[in-house]
Amino acid sequence: MENSGTIRITVGGDTAFIASETLAPKQVATPTKAKRRVRRPNDPKPKEWLASELSKQKIADYKPFNFVDGEGVRCSLYVSGCKFACPGCYNRAAQSFNYGFEYTKELEDQIIADLSHDYVQGLTLLGGEPFLNTQVCLPLVKRIRQEYGDKKDIWSWSGYTWDELQKESADKLELLSLIDILVDGRFREDLKDLTLQFRGSSNQRIIDVKKSLQADEVIIWDKLEH
Repeated sequence: MENSGTIRITVGGDTAFIASETLAPKQVATPTKAKRRVRRPNDPKPKEWLASELSKQKIADYKPFNFVDGEGVRCSLYVSGCKFACPGCYNRAAQSFNYGFEYTKELEDQIIADLSHDYVQGLTLLGGEPFLNTQVCLPLVKRIRQEYGDKKDIWSWSGYTWDELQKESADKLELLSLIDILVDGRFREDLKDLTLQFRGSSNQRIIDVKKSLQADEVIIWDKLEH
């Protein structure tokens, strides 16, 4: 070596001087993974979204005699329209308030008739967002209470949390007071867990509405397993 910066190489009597840095292994930069941005649902202010201004009183679907939307055999009414826009929503089409078909007296009569069977445990309200469709859900729920009392239970899914609903409009509070079970909270992709009972993400809760109203605090459904 002639100096700290060169290396002498002799091959077959020929000599060459090569800069030492050209022989050093090149450092390959390790690509850094871009941090994935967590998408979040919309968060309303109290009474920002009102059913009276948003609902078109349309239905995305009605499914009688199913086993997936709550405990027991159920009749499920899917209303149209939701402002939460949860990323990864399983029923994205129903986010539109114009989606589906008009809710009619004939459909209401059919739901009441389907609930009359002894093996049907109750009604489930989904969507879309039931609490932004109180013009449909409230009259139906009131009729069920008039005709069946507490013999049929009523479940509802909602993007609203329990605490948010306590600060909401009178129609939302009235609907809440008439149901038995509330599955509350937005669906969160980052908290998704398909093993959960009747929920899509771990932030959501299955709330016993009547017990919670009496205790003035959230009481979780006593049949919760996971």
